Amino acid sequence: MSRIGRQLIELPAKVKVTVAGQKVLVEGPKGRLDYDAPAPIKVAMKDGKVVVTRTDETRQTRALHGLVRSLVNNMVRGVAEGYVKQLEIQGVGFRATVQGDKLNLVIGYSHQINAAIPKNVKVTVADNTKVTIEGPDKQVVGQFAASVRGYYPPEPYKGKGIRYLGEQVRRKEGKTVQQ
Repeated sequence: MSRIGRQLIELPAKVKVTVAGQKVLVEGPKGRLDYDAPAPIKVAMKDGKVVVTRTDETRQTRALHGLVRSLVNNMVRGVAEGYVKQLEIQGVGFRATVQGDKLNLVIGYSHQINAAIPKNVKVTVADNTKVTIEGPDKQVVGQFAASVRGYYPPEPYKGKGIRYLGEQVRRKEGKTVQQ
């Protein structure tokens, strides 16, 4: 039995889980998420808790067991509390703004970058340099934060770029002049 997969998922108050066949629907104060479990994995409700079991003992099914349990647990946490990623932009003249469903980045290129904000994700910008990404879906929030960071990852010589809040960038020394 998978160490992760055998753990029961406790449901916080105001979170409702509906299981219909392989479809799992999780609703809560922060939103609503659904997931289709793979065929050899069964998801069920038992005594107000979510139970994930597997039907056979193949290597792939054993791997999926812990994965599905973690994904459902992330959905439950997401609709209850939500997930937050914070980015900071460093560089002279670098700034970010939100206009409608787009995040506009001015980060030293000859053009402005307009990143489409995914649905169910809320983006706020403070002081033109601190971007906060919030949403119930851990994967979507993390993927959007990584794609925004990917437009200008922090460079090691001057430290300019987009980084996660609190991320340590390993700095390098520049070339020395020979005399």
